[in-house]
Amino acid sequence: MERRIDISKVVPAGFRAVLGVERYVASAVEPTVLELVKVRASMTNACSYCVDRHTHEAMEAGESTERLFGLAAWYESPFYDEGERAALALTDAFTKLGEHGVSDEVWDDAVKHWGEEGAANLLLAIGTINLWNRIAITCRTPPGA
Repeated sequence: MERRIDISKVVPAGFRAVLGVERYVASAVEPTVLELVKVRASMTNACSYCVDRHTHEAMEAGESTERLFGLAAWYESPFYDEGERAALALTDAFTKLGEHGVSDEVWDDAVKHWGEEGAANLLLAIGTINLWNRIAITCRTPPGA
């Protein structure tokens, strides 16, 4: 597959605006949880560029390959604490956003572990990685680009 477009060059102001939200999220969400959320959403969306990028960034930050591989079936895996599980459940619900949205159970668990502000910041993180996934997939951004 050939890359269609480099959005950062075609609409740099728009790209920088999304990057601004990304920077905010990086300052507001626990780094380990943020990388888990990014990798999980990217796996769910089948974004090869983002899976490649965020698994490498997570490993450079000290994340284990065991936990990264385990994200494919995190709900059956013993590698994540309760707060991480709440963030991953919210990631799945937000990313797959079915007919009835995010359930009260998933939302309440996220708020229980992260507080209202933390859950709101997780929403911004999940929304941002979903936007990046959709941009990279549509632009056909290759891994490593």
